[in-house]
Amino acid sequence: MSLGSEFKAFILRGNVVDLAVGVVIGAAFGSVVTALTKDIVNPLIGIPGKISIGDYAFTVHGSKFMIGDFLNTLISFIIMAFVIFLFVVKPVNWLMSHAKTEPAPAETTRECPFCISKIPLAATRCAFCTQEVPPAAAA
Repeated sequence: MSLGSEFKAFILRGNVVDLAVGVVIGAAFGSVVTALTKDIVNPLIGIPGKISIGDYAFTVHGSKFMIGDFLNTLISFIIMAFVIFLFVVKPVNWLMSHAKTEPAPAETTRECPFCISKIPLAATRCAFCTQEVPPAAAA
């Protein structure tokens, strides 16, 4: 198999395409949450003091520390983590807790004590070694 055909098979696998779609949607969602934080949440927080959180900064020896920008990013992260928890983690946990597990099927065979072959539970003689075997209830 050539390198090109292997790469094509890899790219066209379902889980790789799903992952790529998820990354693109996640990036778009991240920019929506960042815009929500900078354009709506920060002005609401700044109403009492009439100062935008994004403007908070201080300077030490010419180096500017953008505390407000960091707070914007932190608020965006918390909002995104909460939304992911609410719409991904909680539903998956609920589905996993309600997943039906089927009981194991009842045994229909047993081992012959002489040749260790599988024989039906009701058998009184082994079909493989022809030895008489005790009934299943007594075995």
